[in-house]
Amino acid sequence: MSAKILIVDDEAPIIDVLSYNLNRANYKVYVAWDGQQALDLARREQPDLIILDLMLPKLDGIEVCRILRRECDVPIIMLTARDEEVDRVVGLELGADDYVVKPFSVRELLARVKNVLRRVYRPPEPPLDAASLIRIGDLVIDAARYEVRLGTVLLDLTALEFKLLHTLAQHAGLVLSREQLLDFVWGYDYHDDLRVVDAVVKRLRAKLRDVDPDAGERVYTVRGVGYKLIRA
Repeated sequence: MSAKILIVDDEAPIIDVLSYNLNRANYKVYVAWDGQQALDLARREQPDLIILDLMLPKLDGIEVCRILRRECDVPIIMLTARDEEVDRVVGLELGADDYVVKPFSVRELLARVKNVLRRVYRPPEPPLDAASLIRIGDLVIDAARYEVRLGTVLLDLTALEFKLLHTLAQHAGLVLSREQLLDFVWGYDYHDDLRVVDAVVKRLRAKLRDVDPDAGERVYTVRGVGYKLIRA
């Protein structure tokens, strides 16, 4: 079954070029022209991915992202202008998975879409296997079930946040650079703004702290290098 993608933008040329190329790539495409229509379509059609412009009528992209993250974990790729740096960072911290700057390469955007969907689409759960578990103190990461528990609490992580934590756990105690994390987690080895990694780390720490105020410090920043997960 084809993945469903919702495009949210108020510029007809962008809607046209994205719809054409995504349809050619065999995705099922929905279109919203403003923020309120985007929320209505997202709730009704439950897309597998949303391409979301920041500058929208009625509700802007930041507010749409904020509302969606309270309701679901659908992956979001933001479309931003070059001068929207602050909004871009806020969007990432609210839960967007990635962003593309206008004017953008359609080939690049399609590659981002493919990589995001690869993270989200998973095979049916295999039988529980101890080899699929990573235990670091009271942190338990179950790759077979895509679940993370801190003590007895099940964390509510997006697919991207899970993949980041799982990657750090596989290399627990070792420092991974932002470039390495982009390669391992996002699926590409170049991004013009490495803060996309920092934003997801910030979200992950916040969710750990919601369970244990000290747990966020387990994802440790090595200044000028990257991040590591500290062994308990």
